Amino acid sequence: MTESRRIHILDPRLANQIAAGEVVERPASVLKELAENAIDAGSQRIEIDLEAGGARLIRVRDDGRGIAEDDLPLALSRHATSKIASLDDLEGVDSLGFRGEALASISSVSRLELVSNTQDEPSEGWRVVAEGRQMEPRVSPAPHPRGSSVVVRDLFFNTPARRKFLRTEKTEFGHVEETFRRLVLSRYDIAWVLRHNQKVVHQLRAGDEPAAMERRVGALLGRNFLDNALHVDIEATGLRLWGWVGLPTHSRAQADQQYFFVNGRVVRDRLVAHAVRQAYRDVLFHGRHPVFVLYLELDPHVVDVNVHPTKHEVRFRDGRLVHDFLFSSLHRALADVRPNEASSSDAATVSVGSAGDETPASGASAAAVDAQPRWQQQGMALGADQERPAAHRVREFMAGYQALHPEHEEQLLTPQPQRNEPEAPETHAPGVQAQAMPEADATQAPPLGYAVAQLHGVYILSQTARGLVVVDMHAAHERITYERMKQQVHGDGQALGRLQTQPLLVPMSLAVSTREVETAEREHETFERLGVELDVAGPETLLVRRVPVLLDNADVESLIHGMLGDLERFGRSDRVEAHINELLASMSCHGSVRANRRLTVPEMNALLRDMERTERSGQCNHGRPTWTEMSMHELDKLFLRGQ
Repeated sequence: MTESRRIHILDPRLANQIAAGEVVERPASVLKELAENAIDAGSQRIEIDLEAGGARLIRVRDDGRGIAEDDLPLALSRHATSKIASLDDLEGVDSLGFRGEALASISSVSRLELVSNTQDEPSEGWRVVAEGRQMEPRVSPAPHPRGSSVVVRDLFFNTPARRKFLRTEKTEFGHVEETFRRLVLSRYDIAWVLRHNQKVVHQLRAGDEPAAMERRVGALLGRNFLDNALHVDIEATGLRLWGWVGLPTHSRAQADQQYFFVNGRVVRDRLVAHAVRQAYRDVLFHGRHPVFVLYLELDPHVVDVNVHPTKHEVRFRDGRLVHDFLFSSLHRALADVRPNEASSSDAATVSVGSAGDETPASGASAAAVDAQPRWQQQGMALGADQERPAAHRVREFMAGYQALHPEHEEQLLTPQPQRNEPEAPETHAPGVQAQAMPEADATQAPPLGYAVAQLHGVYILSQTARGLVVVDMHAAHERITYERMKQQVHGDGQALGRLQTQPLLVPMSLAVSTREVETAEREHETFERLGVELDVAGPETLLVRRVPVLLDNADVESLIHGMLGDLERFGRSDRVEAHINELLASMSCHGSVRANRRLTVPEMNALLRDMERTERSGQCNHGRPTWTEMSMHELDKLFLRGQ
């Protein structure tokens, strides 16, 4: 039998080593804590030196305010901080650090020394180290310019179990460099230097004017990021969102270029991730991830940063407001990108004042051929005698491309006979002249120029002021049709005001939790606005009485559960809209002009003009690009002209 142990107080080193398990995972997390302290000290220049990926040495040197001699013993003590003194301070904290745990935790699993000076005279510096099992601080004189240096040697030397989890030097330095990127992107007004094994890796000048900020972003993420990014600066309801978001055509296979800052603190937040994912929903290619560097500024009192020891997570007082602001801002910014903006070599800007391979159709088409939905399987069919004007209008619209001129519409929709002989070289109707580029003033040409030919019945070739544009006519028509259909079904606002709903002949019963029942009652108007009528039938039962007509083949049960979960976590759900949009996307895909359909030059030009007017026309419904451009300079290089 195990001997009974008496309750006792842990010695300081063991207590700090336990705390270190929460904040000190690897060299990168050590660097984060030390650099954030340097930022909070008001530094204008921060230098970082590493050896062996940080496992052997991490040195962070700053020119900040420094720490007074009398305060140095407290600096390595747990729960000692200069940044908060009361609960009121914590509720409105605007510093990066405030818990008073980092230095004590790091010093318990490494050989740490802190040298600091609050005076301009270098000889006035002092050094402190924590020694022994009780971690007693020892202070001694040490020359040092104004500011502080923290030196961490032999990380985890006294905790072998932790040290064996460190990876190779290359891997650890990769994590350190990523942490460095987040730090330097958080403060453009600070100069930064990063050295590894005595070699300079990054040396970045301070500067918070737009040009300097773009230089830093380009140096860290590549100039290609800025060339394919949209600059946003939007302010409303006490919130400001600014930074850069990548165009949908510039995405990555991994989510490795996503940086989001809340009041200068880098965060990884589910609410933020959900809002961004929604904004990119129907413009991003399947399996790809958007890129962005975004900054959210708001009153510190309405965001709680004391959620996790690593301070990577935050909690907003009004999560729904923040989520809707992020989603609507990014959604509108991406929608407003037109070909004339996207074709510019510089990042486009959106400012608002206060107030590859062929992709198969979306899953909605596959769902249509699956088994009958659950309420139909159980005999709870929709009223068959009810008309379906919304669906009828949509399918009627698919009968033609209304954007084309009426005199071309019939010709466009008439199936072309299959022929074995080669196509005639004529690319436009007899007697119709192609619109050539105006010789007098080429700058007056439309962004996508004027069509000159159709290639293999798939691509439209257009001459622009800059060079040549190639358009995938099916992908472009698909997006145009999709946006028109969304406008018809959803109306002008976010609510589905024009959506036709249908009562169920027999209401569907859903087994839910008591928490979901509470959410359904609280969000009754939200469901009603989305065309879903829910009633509470018991403490853990809901009844679905009405759904949108276009969801007659959907799995309504999982859809409602998903909506309840979204409303609980994020304060907003767009699952109904998303599902309906999937159906519309599938319909627009199958209803758009197909390959090998011959178009006249006026029809091609009508398509180009509509692309210039249509939101998100740079991508089809599946995220594939709809057009690309080659400048005259690029064309000249292909043929070695001027060389």
